[in-house]
Amino acid sequence: LISEKEMERISQLKSANSVLAVVELPKHKLSLANPTKNLVLCLDRIQNPGNLGTIIRLADWFGISDIVCSEDTADCFNPKVVQATMGAILRVRVHYTNLPQWLATQHNTKIYGTFLEGENIYSAELEKSGVIVMGNEGQGISTEVAATVSHKLLIPPYPADRSGSESLNVAVATAVICSEFRRR
Repeated sequence: LISEKEMERISQLKSANSVLAVVELPKHKLSLANPTKNLVLCLDRIQNPGNLGTIIRLADWFGISDIVCSEDTADCFNPKVVQATMGAILRVRVHYTNLPQWLATQHNTKIYGTFLEGENIYSAELEKSGVIVMGNEGQGISTEVAATVSHKLLIPPYPADRSGSESLNVAVATAVICSEFRRR
């Protein structure tokens, strides 16, 4: 047990939490990410720690055990990311690799990606396994990763002909996509 003052000194947060855990950084094998049997999330150049942490928490909520990140995605052990996961970082395996190369090796696997010119997710045929690629907050999915996507999806605005926001936050879009995959 430590005092509140000591917790404030240890914490990197403005408002310290009441609990602190010390854990060994996990070393997960990328081979555990098996999109032929499960859904796997892939994150292409996600930069905002809050978005990354929220996406890890969403993966945990929707029963997605593996997230495969591009090498230039934010560090999943950044304190802001860890806090945003609310403990999900201990249950979801996060891998970093050359994303275009890894995706190119996923033979006989459907690779879904989110694009403004994609098929409406609510009418698209979705599988229970495969890869879901989510792109950078401002630039979307990179050209190299886009070349590996076999099924382009769109979350349509409502109503479809209404002009409004240009796009959704990547964490919000991930929630909508994961929910639709799990709903079926």
